[in-house]
Amino acid sequence: MTVIGLTGQSGSGKTTVSDIFRNEGYKVINADKVARQVMEKGEKCLAETAEVFGENILDADGSLNRKALAEIVFSDREMLNRLNAITYPHINKRIEYMLDTYKKSGADKVLLDAPTLFEAGEQGLCTAIVSVVADENIRLERIISRDHISREAALKRFKSQHTTEFFIQNSHYIIENNGSASKLTERTKEVIEKISENNNA
Repeated sequence: MTVIGLTGQSGSGKTTVSDIFRNEGYKVINADKVARQVMEKGEKCLAETAEVFGENILDADGSLNRKALAEIVFSDREMLNRLNAITYPHINKRIEYMLDTYKKSGADKVLLDAPTLFEAGEQGLCTAIVSVVADENIRLERIISRDHISREAALKRFKSQHTTEFFIQNSHYIIENNGSASKLTERTKEVIEKISENNNA
């Protein structure tokens, strides 16, 4: 089974690329969704997080207050590292289970859509890695518009992420998304075709 890791910077257009892979027949595992699942009320991961960061990251009903946790970790690299050390093992375990389930069902190609692919050590699960990148000013506009956050908050988020150079050096395929939606679709389909050719070689 071919497992393609999809990663890249915030605001680069990963979601659109992921949708194109899905339309081309890939099963998709969304690591962000998995991350939300392991932090749901009653999950062991959430309990461990609350132990470290305090009950103030929980709402009255015991569910996660994402905004409260984000304010802590996006302004302090050490706190972000501590959160990742708690969550990544839970996320990876669930992703490995999902990959195994797809394999047993006979799926031949899976896309692992994971913004923190490298940070979580998930690259080892992948046959090849595709990274989506874009100029910072373009990503800023997209993030501010999409997430309704300030420029300062967006820049803070960028500081916690890898550089474009890092993605270029550590990926098998790069998709640059500084242009139109049609150009992004065209480039993504080119990459999918190359992946197919390489796997059938």
